Amino acid sequence: MTAPTGEDQCGDRLLAALLNGMDAALCAFDADGVVTHWNREAERVLGWSAAEAVGRRGLAGWAVRPADAAGTEARLMAAMHAPGRRVHDFALLTKDGGRVLVRTQSAAVPGPDGRPAGVYLAFGPADAQTDLERSLALSEALFSDAPWGVVLVDADLRPAVVNAHAARALGRGRAALLGRPLGEMLTEGVREVEAALTHVLAQGAPPAPADLWVTVAAPAASGDAAAAPGAASGAVPGERRCWRSGFVRLASPLTEEPTPLGVGWLFQDVTEARTTEQDAAVTRFRAAQLHRASRAAAECDSPAEAAAVHLDFALAGFADHALLDRAAGGAVPDDEETPLRLVRTATTPFGTPGGGDGADRSGLPVPYPSGHPALRCAERAGTVRVSAAAGFTRQWPQDAAHALCVPLRSRGRTLGVVTFLRGPARGPFGRHDVAHGEEVAGRVAAALDLEAALEDTAG
Repeated sequence: MTAPTGEDQCGDRLLAALLNGMDAALCAFDADGVVTHWNREAERVLGWSAAEAVGRRGLAGWAVRPADAAGTEARLMAAMHAPGRRVHDFALLTKDGGRVLVRTQSAAVPGPDGRPAGVYLAFGPADAQTDLERSLALSEALFSDAPWGVVLVDADLRPAVVNAHAARALGRGRAALLGRPLGEMLTEGVREVEAALTHVLAQGAPPAPADLWVTVAAPAASGDAAAAPGAASGAVPGERRCWRSGFVRLASPLTEEPTPLGVGWLFQDVTEARTTEQDAAVTRFRAAQLHRASRAAAECDSPAEAAAVHLDFALAGFADHALLDRAAGGAVPDDEETPLRLVRTATTPFGTPGGGDGADRSGLPVPYPSGHPALRCAERAGTVRVSAAAGFTRQWPQDAAHALCVPLRSRGRTLGVVTFLRGPARGPFGRHDVAHGEEVAGRVAAALDLEAALEDTAG
């Protein structure tokens, strides 16, 4: 018998190291069913050491109950003459007499001539295998059928995996998103998203989801949008959206010290719900302001003072300035064809930076140019909304960027115009703003009409 050479001994040690370093339990049988290999994971699962297992014929009486041995061994050895791998669930015996359900994969071991020379058997607890399969199934479901967006971001904050829902929300194809900076996909909210991702990488997941307002950037001309099926229906470039976002830190399970692999970002579009909540809050606040204004106006000595009180209360959370222009010569009926002239009677707030001047006691008309929004509002007795690039040319404060001109109507006549102004830091007036402005203007008009009626009575 030839003694093993150094090369053979090195190969045996390498094979032993590989077998003992495996995460799966493994044993092997020769063509006669004798155990030839038994690694440390198999010893950990069943308790039998390699010295106790190697050399035994079959599993009967030690690793399998005698009553189950024939069927178990027949199915294992059948793999020697079958193509590919076979998967079975067996109940094996531990050294201390207990039973453990394992899931096995068996396949033939070819000999030097290519003919089957034995069978290897890899196995592990069935519950652990089931957990792994559940994890894989969950991952597949998240990245195919999940009703919310899922993005796996690497340590460089670049998308590594994107599901179909997230691709539609971002308006691009899944492949087009991979490896690209978030700044190329979002024009607003990118700093907040990156800050959240960085925090999760460093500190772990936050205790609760967060609402992130973002604006999706328009796809480049390279055809990214076309690569995303249904992208047009999922994302509108330039439209502000609210994504309810949750984050989880991903760490490698294969290292002794947790190594961050990136962050899992899960989000769902809740724009409609958040917009509805915000509109409801604004409506409640404005209703409360109207109520407070009515109570304060009731204590005023004159209707003109009451009109100014209504304007003061209206500004909170609504506008930065309010200008009150009354029709020169009194109320103007709708059938009046004489050109309308407006006289500035009140400005609020007064004396603030960028604010207008106080009431003009001279009675001279405001030199509005032809076609000015205030004149158009009075002439057609309808509300006018504009965004002014150069407010000072319109006889408005220089910081005015958006205006809402509302006619003061009472008893079928136009008493003047109230103009609400916003600075460039705020958005333009919307549909709900028009309704509130018209409500305030109605109360102001009633107060001014009452003042005129009192003056006529006194006269």
